[in-house]
Amino acid sequence: MNVIITGASSGIGRSTALELLKFPGLRVVAISRNSVKLSSLQEEAIRMGKGEFLRTYAGDITSDAFISMVAAEVEKSGIGVQVLINNAGKLIHKAISELSREEWREVYDTNVFSTAAMIKYFLPLLKQNLPMENSVFQSHILNIGSVGGVQGSVKFAGLSAYSSSKGAMSILTECLAEELKSERIAVNCLALGSVQTEMFTAAFPGMEASMKSAKMGQYIAEFAMHGHRFYNGKVLPVTFSTP
Repeated sequence: MNVIITGASSGIGRSTALELLKFPGLRVVAISRNSVKLSSLQEEAIRMGKGEFLRTYAGDITSDAFISMVAAEVEKSGIGVQVLINNAGKLIHKAISELSREEWREVYDTNVFSTAAMIKYFLPLLKQNLPMENSVFQSHILNIGSVGGVQGSVKFAGLSAYSSSKGAMSILTECLAEELKSERIAVNCLALGSVQTEMFTAAFPGMEASMKSAKMGQYIAEFAMHGHRFYNGKVLPVTFSTP
């Protein structure tokens, strides 16, 4: 089967892609804007002896034309898509008084609109499967959100665009779980706490996150493959902090 993952060239996405390759026979389709880092990911897959199980596509998921092209290429492979992981994200750390309308658009375009577009274009392929093992569902859509997008959680100042966009992703998850349950497609969201990634370091220089990306990648890969057995339409905080 194919697993599609966006934002796969670095941080959590890269770690998750490498963990997914450890599942026997699983084929990973890794999408990112950064062709150089995707080449590095391919080299790592080859070192693992899994090069033939990884396909990479460099492009911009804010482009419907690009997403449509990738979906068409995956369909040609004749191998179904059973898991879609919407991991790509954009974070701008600025006070609301400094945020331009264009910056708001950039954050929402990547975090919300592109997630919806990925689901739209890959939905026909997600519908083509038999039920997954020990589950009533035949496919799983996993959105990677943020604890900052969960109502009642502690928020970081300067993340109004990012956190509100992740809040939109949380509600989108709940809506689509209801809409797609008749198609036997589970939809869940993991609302992550702070993870030590390039994006986190750039936004918060000198701050140490509570989790390393490699460890989080292990958890996400496992949840992507098995979480649909226990959850649907859930937004699950993955963080050490309370609330």
